[in-house]
Amino acid sequence: MEIEHLALWVENLEEMKAFYCTYFHMTANEKYHNPAKNFTSYFLSFESGARIELMHKPGLVSFVEQNDLRGFNHIAISVGSKAKVLEMTEKLRKAGFEIKSEPRTTGDGYFESVISDPEGNSIELTI
Repeated sequence: MEIEHLALWVENLEEMKAFYCTYFHMTANEKYHNPAKNFTSYFLSFESGARIELMHKPGLVSFVEQNDLRGFNHIAISVGSKAKVLEMTEKLRKAGFEIKSEPRTTGDGYFESVISDPEGNSIELTI
């Protein structure tokens, strides 16, 4: 078994698509729209085949910024090397994105940093 895709509800579908495609070299399918449900989405794909579905419909409620909630906490994206983690962290910082956790080696041995996407979702950049 393997994870087929992860899905994120988003407020600004086009901005989020641009972020993931620009910084993580993902490719997007054509926008899907279901007028009966007022629902739109994109599937974004990594070269490896892993996918993220970005979904939007009017009236979404914002999440509470808190780490102690049940459910998914972050998505981890392997960028290939320690040098790439450092490079991506600086690139995203210079572009104005929040760095939630500076690059470091964690207690369980991961080298990582944590950044926020445009809507505040945590992305762990790791080797």
